[in-house]
Amino acid sequence: MDVKNAVITSAHRDPEYMLEIKNLRQKIQHAEAILIGAGAGLSASAGFTYSGKRFEDHFSDFMETYGFQDMYSAGFYPYETPEEYWAYWSRYVYINRYRNPPETVYHDLYSLIQHKDYFVLTTNVDHCFQKSGFDKQRLFYTQGDYGLWQCSRPCHNKTYDNEIIISRMVSLQQNMRVPSELIPHCPFCGAPMSMNLRSDSTFVEDEGWHDAAGRYQDFLHRQENRNILYLELGVGNNTPGIIKYPFWQMTYHNPNAFYICINLAETCVPAEIKKQSICIALDAGTILKQLAADTFTP
Repeated sequence: MDVKNAVITSAHRDPEYMLEIKNLRQKIQHAEAILIGAGAGLSASAGFTYSGKRFEDHFSDFMETYGFQDMYSAGFYPYETPEEYWAYWSRYVYINRYRNPPETVYHDLYSLIQHKDYFVLTTNVDHCFQKSGFDKQRLFYTQGDYGLWQCSRPCHNKTYDNEIIISRMVSLQQNMRVPSELIPHCPFCGAPMSMNLRSDSTFVEDEGWHDAAGRYQDFLHRQENRNILYLELGVGNNTPGIIKYPFWQMTYHNPNAFYICINLAETCVPAEIKKQSICIALDAGTILKQLAADTFTP
């Protein structure tokens, strides 16, 4: 039995836990609309971990050469050549964007909300929602997408799909270097291309980004005084102004709203909305698996 199944099994003997699960399912079932706020903890629960065995399996050569301990910090290393830089990043993008996570977390979540009026606001950039069946028109990736490139300057507000070149980089690289002819450059100014990830003021908010932002605002405008559930999953405190704080504020201003926070490491709620909230300090994937399994009648 794996760890998550062990947690679920032991939880059946915990009346308080089962009551929370029952309340959570009822809130999902009865909600007129659901706004999902997803952070890195949700993808980590799905198996997209950035250290440990997964890092060792894919980056043992970089670990041996540079002493790296995790994917995230290795992405900031000042590589001497673009060939080496893209050898690292092509592998990184390939396994975190173009391969599916090993766990069913996103599919479990979709099975719970697919027939609801839902929207997803996420700081994740791995595309797991869309790959699991979520409607593209109901997603807002605020921080970018591993599958997109942009001009590093940037000289224009446009992004470019990178799947074909990333795949070639992965298959053709040798000795931690990609062929020089695969290094991407801006088609307008010739500057190096960079990942479309929000890390500084050069981040490009392209037409697709603004369209998604507009759909998100339209969704919010439709929810005034409705029975809406704000479902926060795996969100930490790195960027609380994007998901956590707005969810708290919107719950406070709507007496018909309810806020649920599920996060393994950090769960909290202001006193002002405590009666409208449930906080569960457990792995989000474990909870979603419990709900999707329909192991009890609410």
